[in-house]
Amino acid sequence: MVYTLFLVAHVVVAVALIALVLLQQGKGADAGAAFGSGASSTMFGSQGSASFLSRTTAVLATVFFLTSLTLAYFATQTSAPVSVIEQVSSEVPTPVPAPAESGGPADVPQLPSKQ
Repeated sequence: MVYTLFLVAHVVVAVALIALVLLQQGKGADAGAAFGSGASSTMFGSQGSASFLSRTTAVLATVFFLTSLTLAYFATQTSAPVSVIEQVSSEVPTPVPAPAESGGPADVPQLPSKQ
């Protein structure tokens, strides 16, 4: 149940992260600022302060990495036997053969003879 919850959250965060990255402007869009455009004289430079999209992208990237680590942790946990044969073989002890007393051919049972 918890694994499924993290998996669904991981996929939703991944899709949202892709959408946010595609919505943002690239560095090439600010090329005019390097040649004396009005945006280059702002307090934080031509880039400006971190926008809502970049902050949200950073938060989603952090959540994505945390869900990735959590899913990796769940994947490394050992589980109980799944098949019926594995369950039966783990519950039934293996029979141990009785040790032979002398181990010679005299210990072989003889068939009764007809008289």
